[in-house]
Amino acid sequence: MSFTLPDLPHAHDALAPYMSRETLEYHHDKHHAAYVNALNTLIKGTEWEGMNLEDIVIGSFGDNVAVFNNASQDLNHTYFWKWMKPHARAALPGILEKQVRADFGSIEKMKEEFVSAGVAQFGSGWCWLAVQNGKMVVMRTPNGENPLVYGAKPILGCDVWEHSYYIDYRNRRPDYIRAFLDHLVNWEYVEDLFKQAA
Repeated sequence: MSFTLPDLPHAHDALAPYMSRETLEYHHDKHHAAYVNALNTLIKGTEWEGMNLEDIVIGSFGDNVAVFNNASQDLNHTYFWKWMKPHARAALPGILEKQVRADFGSIEKMKEEFVSAGVAQFGSGWCWLAVQNGKMVVMRTPNGENPLVYGAKPILGCDVWEHSYYIDYRNRRPDYIRAFLDHLVNWEYVEDLFKQAA
């Protein structure tokens, strides 16, 4: 099986002003494409060829750094584009909102922890809302690591590599993560993933 770059679920300029056309052209069309191309080259003729992306990520973690890095970043970004949509609703759908309030106390507390995790991630990485042991948790991971390798199911992730935000926000990572949460997140999709994880 070879992997292909998924199309964006919206136009390149559809997330403006919170994420620009230029950012998406570089981030999706160049960075994500590079991970897909590298992964296809790396797995050709190996045990990983023919496996699905999640199995490659879990199986290569701690075993094959190059395969893991490119597979995990392909997986992370494939979800990332779906986690955003134009004119996103600020309100969380009912089931998701109820669980967030149960596990964090309030939506604001969850968002605060999410932003803090993204800001605290030194260098490149991701911040996550995930389901682990039946409970929602906020996590952060370095580089391309995905919560799957720690026994958690990601339901929302924000890319805090500089290429994700530097064109639009320069060094203001907290502003980028807040804009992501308040204006870009497709909470209905997050709820769907939560239902699957739960």
